[in-house]
Amino acid sequence: MGTNPFSEITPQINHYASLCQKTATIDPADYTTYDVKRGLRDLNGKGVLVGLTEISDVCATKLVDGKQVPADGELYYRGYNVKELISGTGDWNHFGFEECTYLLLFGELPNKKELDEFTAVLSQYRTLPTSFVRDIIMKAPSNDMMNTLARSVLTLYSYDDRADDISLPNVLRQCLQLISLFPQLSVYGYQAYNHYHEGQSLFIHNPIPEYSTAENILHMLRPDSKFTPLEAKLLDTALILHMEHGGGNNSTFTTHLVSSSGTDTYSAIAAAIGSLKGPRHGGANIKVIKMFDDLKAHVKDWNDDEEISRYLTALLHKEAFDHAGLIYGMGHAVYSLSDPRAVIFRTFVERLSAEKGREDEFQLYANVERLAPQIISEERKIYKGVSPNVDFFSGFAYNMLDLPVELYTPIFAVARIAGWSAHRIEELSYNNKIMRPAYKYVGHHREYIPYDKRNQ
Repeated sequence: MGTNPFSEITPQINHYASLCQKTATIDPADYTTYDVKRGLRDLNGKGVLVGLTEISDVCATKLVDGKQVPADGELYYRGYNVKELISGTGDWNHFGFEECTYLLLFGELPNKKELDEFTAVLSQYRTLPTSFVRDIIMKAPSNDMMNTLARSVLTLYSYDDRADDISLPNVLRQCLQLISLFPQLSVYGYQAYNHYHEGQSLFIHNPIPEYSTAENILHMLRPDSKFTPLEAKLLDTALILHMEHGGGNNSTFTTHLVSSSGTDTYSAIAAAIGSLKGPRHGGANIKVIKMFDDLKAHVKDWNDDEEISRYLTALLHKEAFDHAGLIYGMGHAVYSLSDPRAVIFRTFVERLSAEKGREDEFQLYANVERLAPQIISEERKIYKGVSPNVDFFSGFAYNMLDLPVELYTPIFAVARIAGWSAHRIEELSYNNKIMRPAYKYVGHHREYIPYDKRNQ
């Protein structure tokens, strides 16, 4: 049998890689010399201002005596505090993701008639092209669902007679279809992988028109389609908390960046999916769940603060888990004293842990939540507070929902497509200029050497 050119690294490739390494001669100090904002952030971690938005506001400081000081985090969608949006869906039979999607797209909360009409439109769009599941999703299933999702989105371009039309009505139509179809594309992609790669039974459940997005995800994923009201409510809450987080997060900024070129919706959203896939962005909750698996294997008493603290210290010293020196789920690029999403989600996770009989595990998370900030502050100099972020609890929540790890990041995408859509529309509506930041060349100019005079 021949070798697979798409996976094998040959000696020649290793040689080429060594040549690449030889060219990496930029002095890290030069970034300071030229005032380069690495990661598009200043030395205090604050993002460089590159745009304006009316979609959401991420707040982590307050003004005291003329100075901005760290404060408990707040998140606003179109001016509404997300805490109030979620508390407003208190009825167990009322789900808020569709309502908040309407808010992000159109700027106002819908009344009952508007929400009923909107959910009917989303339900109507939950229909994949004929044979799409068989011909696209079932063919060459990937072991990474984010790649499967991106491929499906790009393939939908071929089924759209107006794929390149970037007029507002058409882009909105495309976005609504993608918002509606992301749950199916994600779950069906997993079912194909689970069948062809893992040898498990194949289940393809059609979405139920009367179900919310959260309910349909659980219905399509589970063989018996059964779920409890609390399970659906927790997943709906997770979708709301993940659907939008300002224009500067990596995948949303990618949406703005790619949209500014005037490209089609499918290409812009596929690019955002590629960004979200990264472990520094949407894949962070997987790292948290794996870290806790390692912690459980090495900490005998989950209520022993001293034993837990030793493990957390070992993490920071690169002596435990993946030796990266990180306590995953702790800290955020924007928030300092608290991540409001983690604060809100914590309550629902605690309720579900009681329903599932997993209170001991929740208490372990609570112990790490309490101890980790203390240990980090003792071990490292930090310019702002450190607290659990939403990823700290989401992996545990998804595990209790029996969601496979392969779907953790796609579920994030199912939520964030609402925010991406709002930002794409905003970019196309207000900005008519392609984004073109600058990179300073710090190499040297050289004289050209003819081919026959180069050293052989």
